[in-house]
Amino acid sequence: MEILKITNLTKVYGSKENEVRALDGVSLCVQQGEFIAIVGPSGSGKSTLMHILGCVDTPTSGKVEIGGVDVSVLNESKLAVFRRRQIGLIYQFYNLIPVLNVEENITLPLLLDHQRINPDWLNEIISTLGLEQRLKYLPNQLSGGQQQRVSIGRSLINRPALLLADEPTGNLDSKNSAEIVSLLRESNRKYNQTVLIITHDQNIALQCDRVIMIEDGRIVKDEKVSL
Repeated sequence: MEILKITNLTKVYGSKENEVRALDGVSLCVQQGEFIAIVGPSGSGKSTLMHILGCVDTPTSGKVEIGGVDVSVLNESKLAVFRRRQIGLIYQFYNLIPVLNVEENITLPLLLDHQRINPDWLNEIISTLGLEQRLKYLPNQLSGGQQQRVSIGRSLINRPALLLADEPTGNLDSKNSAEIVSLLRESNRKYNQTVLIITHDQNIALQCDRVIMIEDGRIVKDEKVSL
């Protein structure tokens, strides 16, 4: 099933001689359950693409369809609701709320959306992430790897259509990086979760099923990975 369709996507900053085309006619299709790496040099447009897919930025032109919904035409309030319910976001620096404990950070998207917490699903996430003994800890009482696990839990709690990870291991050592990638892969296989990872790490990219390379705002390579 096609979960994501991007058609002729452009993003332009500035005008005339100051114009910068961060994305230049990007088209792409993603099937549900794919595990994809998006790679490219700094300034290539990959982060801009991730921000648009995450519904935190809007394109200059083109269309983005997620789960059959054209998010390009949603107004700000509808876009905020769609983002909260359908997009899971994982950042390099975790973006946890410092005054909320582990359980509260994970369930925050549900609380903001006035949704009921399914205790079985919450417990499954917590168990999968190995956070059973840390539920009442605040973020500053956790290691970097544990904080990123909480971030993953928060991204999964709504069972989103897309899980987007922007350099999720960029602030971690090699051991924790490997564990985080393993957890993302487990969520992909266990829950058929569609995952897109922006990464500079070639080793991480090679663990994905598909690698998309972006340069100068355009897709220059899109290939399956042979494991």
